[in-house]
Amino acid sequence: MKKLQFISLGCSKNRVDSEHLMKQLSVSGYTLVPENADLSAEPLDSIVINTCGFIKDAKEESIETIFKAVDAKNRGLARRVFVFGCLSQRYMETLVEMIPEVDGFFGVSDFEILLSVLGAKYDSELQQQRILTTPSHYAYLKISEGCDRSCSYCAIPMIRGPHCSVPEEEVLAEARNLAQMGVKELIVVAQDTTYYGLDLYRKRTLATLLEKLSLIDGIEWIRLHYSYPAGFPDDVLRLMADNPKICKYIDIPLQHSSDKVLKMMRRSVDGRRTRALIEKMRRMVPGVVLRTTMLVGHPGESKREFEDLLDFVRESRFERLGAFVYSEEEGTFGALNYKDSVSRKVKQERYERLMELQSAISLEYNRSRIGSREWVIVDSFSDGVYVGRSKNESPEVDGEILIGASGIDKLFQEKNPVGNFVSVKILNADEYDLVAEVSR
Repeated sequence: MKKLQFISLGCSKNRVDSEHLMKQLSVSGYTLVPENADLSAEPLDSIVINTCGFIKDAKEESIETIFKAVDAKNRGLARRVFVFGCLSQRYMETLVEMIPEVDGFFGVSDFEILLSVLGAKYDSELQQQRILTTPSHYAYLKISEGCDRSCSYCAIPMIRGPHCSVPEEEVLAEARNLAQMGVKELIVVAQDTTYYGLDLYRKRTLATLLEKLSLIDGIEWIRLHYSYPAGFPDDVLRLMADNPKICKYIDIPLQHSSDKVLKMMRRSVDGRRTRALIEKMRRMVPGVVLRTTMLVGHPGESKREFEDLLDFVRESRFERLGAFVYSEEEGTFGALNYKDSVSRKVKQERYERLMELQSAISLEYNRSRIGSREWVIVDSFSDGVYVGRSKNESPEVDGEILIGASGIDKLFQEKNPVGNFVSVKILNADEYDLVAEVSR
């Protein structure tokens, strides 16, 4: 049995690709070792890195990880190093020249070639099977690849190509496999989940897919990530309001509120329609939790446009909000057509002001839940405390609910609470996390 270390960087969509490849490798005779394993005990045959190339920080992390793997190879801890994914796809020639010690670079869709080089054969019978790297009770479910949008700042269409939906029967087959593995929560992901079905069925069929996923035995929660505001389908909102398995939670990166900036971003939506969409979501899905992402410092964002963004966030009261600062990405519309006119200092100041505002909003929202009783799934146990989430929190990106161990241990006795549901009462909260006790 050959040993292989698989390192997956970047987004949850990358993680899904990695999990599929790991399954193929495991049935081909490889023993997979954890990312943080001590390599000195027994050298590896190979290190495989799935890279991210979306923004500057992600690219730097990917390159740093490659150099660490090469260092392990030079010290005799691994025989070979292979790199694939977004960074490799985008900068193949540069990377080959810059890091010749890597034994092979591969693009985002070169799965079969990579497997062949590793001495493994792609097995189509395993197409919907994976080795989970998340806790066994939740998994990401990728329903499409690529993107047809042309946002000024984004390199994803150059890297991943045009939008391509995974056929419904394949998505459902993978979801059934995950349920049989013990998965209870599906987190639906894509570059743009709301575009699902247009290429295959000539209409948006996300609501139909979500409804069919909800019928799978064992699946209790279905959560929607990475939806696009332009053309958001109303039937998804109706389903979310009526189907208890569909979490009232929408991850919808809005990026901005200013008409001028949105137009320069090429987002196909203006500030008025963005505000109207948020109002409609809250009206059609009472209690919906909205997570969004904002981009500050884009070309065209003056003080006036940034103040418009702050006003929008104050009005909308997003339960969750993240942000990043604009950086020029080679080959994108923004890099080719705009001057990066906002200084690094001003970008950082705007980022900090936005996040300070959101911190206060998040604190207010979390404190409003004190005294409520919520249905929580237990994710883990650490330092004498169980860590869980309600339907209002997505793993890895949102805060957590910290639950005293004694109450849960009494409730479950000899059974492991992790991966199970429990009713809790919220006792306290800060801007990120909540504290709770078991509610009987």
